[in-house]
Amino acid sequence: MNEPLIQRHWVALAAPKAAPAVATATVLILGRIWNANGAEHSIGNAALMVVLAAGAATAGAFAAAGRGGGDGVLAGTAFATSGGLALAGVAGYADGLPLPLLLWAVATAAAYGLAARYWRTDRRDTVAYERQSKVRREEHGHVERVEALRAGAQIEVARSGAAYAEQLATALITRAALPGFNPQTLTDAGLPELPTPTEHH
Repeated sequence: MNEPLIQRHWVALAAPKAAPAVATATVLILGRIWNANGAEHSIGNAALMVVLAAGAATAGAFAAAGRGGGDGVLAGTAFATSGGLALAGVAGYADGLPLPLLLWAVATAAAYGLAARYWRTDRRDTVAYERQSKVRREEHGHVERVEALRAGAQIEVARSGAAYAEQLATALITRAALPGFNPQTLTDAGLPELPTPTEHH
């Protein structure tokens, strides 16, 4: 059975790989825009970002320490939010560009580290699913071949049985037409008794 070939566009393939860098760069750019609009040296803005980042990190810690090993997706989202808020706060509050760029590089590397773990898991799941699908297809194909062989054998048995019955009937009819034929001899030999022709008066 031929599988349909699906070729994904290179943009669809590259988008997940570029997402962490795009996300951290967006936060950096927004932080610098915020800096240019008066966030620099604003204690209130810095305190707000510290509180928000700490709150997100605390939520991530609670999610990670929850029952049954915690919710990994929720914890990862909370920690990513905390890191994004911290990066935005530094980018908005800092005087120059070197510190925000340094934090952007660290955040991007951390984002790729986390994403690579999920990409590996996703790849393992995809490979396992493809392997199971292939095994199921092979099993179904084997069952179909066996059933086709069995049906063919039954058809051949039925054909050979019908041919034997036809040959037997022809032989009996031919034998009955010969002079001196005695149907009782066939019955004594174990063959089914032939119906005797009835005479109509």
